[in-house]
Amino acid sequence: MVKLEKNAAAVALRRLTGWQRVKRVAQLLLGWVLVGGAVAGSAGDVDRFAVNISSLVDPAKLATLGARGANAHVEKYVALLAEAKAAGVAPKKAAAGAVALVGMKGNAGKLTTEAMVRNLVIAERLGCLDPDGLREMHRGEAPTVHRGPYRGEKLSVDHIIPRAVVPELDNVIANLELMPLRMNEGKNARIGARQVDLARKLHKAGLLSSEGLKAVERNGM
Repeated sequence: MVKLEKNAAAVALRRLTGWQRVKRVAQLLLGWVLVGGAVAGSAGDVDRFAVNISSLVDPAKLATLGARGANAHVEKYVALLAEAKAAGVAPKKAAAGAVALVGMKGNAGKLTTEAMVRNLVIAERLGCLDPDGLREMHRGEAPTVHRGPYRGEKLSVDHIIPRAVVPELDNVIANLELMPLRMNEGKNARIGARQVDLARKLHKAGLLSSEGLKAVERNGM
């Protein structure tokens, strides 16, 4: 397809007169320059968003926070990922860049990046990323759900593995997931297959202690 388009452009160019041909070549060159600039700019945008997000997911900083202190960080990084997407930057690239900047590698970085992108998708599907919602999330506040059976409720941050079972995961980004408030309040500290599977992954990634893993597996029996 690209070859055919190039051939067609070449034929059209040969049909032009001398001055018309010069003018058309100049237009094409300008177009290539602009495209090249756009590509370079998007690479810069990835770095810019990654830097802005990195402080929100830095494990060292999160570890200094009190109970549920990371909840506001989740709201904020989701807003930034939404802006990155609107700017033409792949959210996964921005998230992965942020995670790399704070030194998270391997499985730890992968699990954290996946959780961040998943939360963006959840916020999108629940209709929380309207202008008002984005403003609230930038402030670390809960936006309103506009789609689905929980429409009209606030969006909240849930601990996939309950903090009552493993307090050490309270402010671990890979364990935090967006959820309508009523659904969150209706949950209990039950440990199911999903929680056990995540605990094993977090332990393998160095994000959960052996004692924490045993607590999850014991409560899941």
